[in-house]
Amino acid sequence: MTELVKFVVSEAVAVVTLDRPKARNALNRQMLRELRAILTETERREDVTVVIVTGSDPAFCAGLDLRELSTPGQLDLGDLTAAGCPWPDHRKPWIAAVNGVAITGGLELALACDFIVASERAAFADTHARVGILPFWGLTSALPQAVGLRSARLMSLTGNFVNAEEAVRWGLVSKVVEHEELLSTVFDLARDVVSNDQATTRALMEGYKDASALPKDEATALERSRAMAWQGQGFGADRVAARLEAVTQRGRAQR
Repeated sequence: MTELVKFVVSEAVAVVTLDRPKARNALNRQMLRELRAILTETERREDVTVVIVTGSDPAFCAGLDLRELSTPGQLDLGDLTAAGCPWPDHRKPWIAAVNGVAITGGLELALACDFIVASERAAFADTHARVGILPFWGLTSALPQAVGLRSARLMSLTGNFVNAEEAVRWGLVSKVVEHEELLSTVFDLARDVVSNDQATTRALMEGYKDASALPKDEATALERSRAMAWQGQGFGADRVAARLEAVTQRGRAQR
């Protein structure tokens, strides 16, 4: 059977690539199964600190394979709904490198990542209403968190595409780069994440995840309680001193 999801590990970074380019990396049953297995493996592997999710050109992901979905017995929507999200919860940072269109399920995959870097060729759309399917992988909470409620409604109710430049203005995308520079840019960002204290990085990930579901006052109280507990688990001057020189030199270089 042909592998539809590739992944390689280098410098503690796993690059996971949807590799069904002739179908614009549409998610069929086999790809969904492979994607979940590979992403689950990256969570377990000690040699992986950061995960990059991307697609083989020309697309990032066109969403569910509608040809398979429209064929009885091939891709059952009821099974997909009952099974929940096809990618696992994660403690390691995921970065979406969106190289082309990210449509509906592909948009949801990008939103599942912790931030998105886009090629100038990227475009985003939610076409659930055009197909006649309601979202069931968390889009109605994740998309408003990214772009605000009214822009999320605009995307979902029209089904129109949002290009890369508009996506970065809305906050859906963190950065837009030239297409040929996408993977190298994202890999550099992944290296930046790898260079951090990883226990702290993962605690921050948990903090963002929990706080995003709370009102501001509750989120701030939760953040404070986490920080106090964290600092009681061995935080001290020696820990800061061990990283001080590297932090200082990096700051000078970036300025």
